[in-house]
Amino acid sequence: MNLLNKIKELKDGNIGELISKRVKEFKELGLKDERELFKEVCFCILTANFNAERGIEIQNKINDGFFTLSEEKLALRLRELGYRFPNVRASYIVEARKHKLELDRDWVVKNIKGLGMKEASHFLRNVGFEDYAIIDFHIVDILVDNKLIERPKNLNAKKYIEIENVLKELGKKVELNMAELDIYLWYLETGKVLK
Repeated sequence: MNLLNKIKELKDGNIGELISKRVKEFKELGLKDERELFKEVCFCILTANFNAERGIEIQNKINDGFFTLSEEKLALRLRELGYRFPNVRASYIVEARKHKLELDRDWVVKNIKGLGMKEASHFLRNVGFEDYAIIDFHIVDILVDNKLIERPKNLNAKKYIEIENVLKELGKKVELNMAELDIYLWYLETGKVLK
């Protein structure tokens, strides 16, 4: 079964309903206050080169501590929770507090340390934007396996946008926006629907 058929089959089943619900939750988060948006930035800072499920756990446990803990205490709390990069990510989070968030990927990449194209796209998708792809190794693997792209040597901004354009074309074929398509592809590769 080819990739298009796999996605269409998922769309018509329980997974399609679950993904629609998740995308709706993302849109609702985008309507919340700046504090909730900042917590989502912190989640994305934490998940870079780390496990998304563990990032969700840590985000929930720290919660308002993202605003109140000093850099040293935040690093200590991250370490206690088994986080892999406690010092550098605590410094990124404290630095991010200085900014008034703008919901624009280029701005996020330029101004929030620790967030590149993938993480900035992840943040924006998680707060309701539908036109960005989260291109990680899971997504690259599935695109390579289906002969839609060649495996990139690196994922600089130019290559990221090239792959994003491939995903846009795929999304048109299955009538999904980028946010939805990303979750379907992630599910096909991991068997999970996360954020």
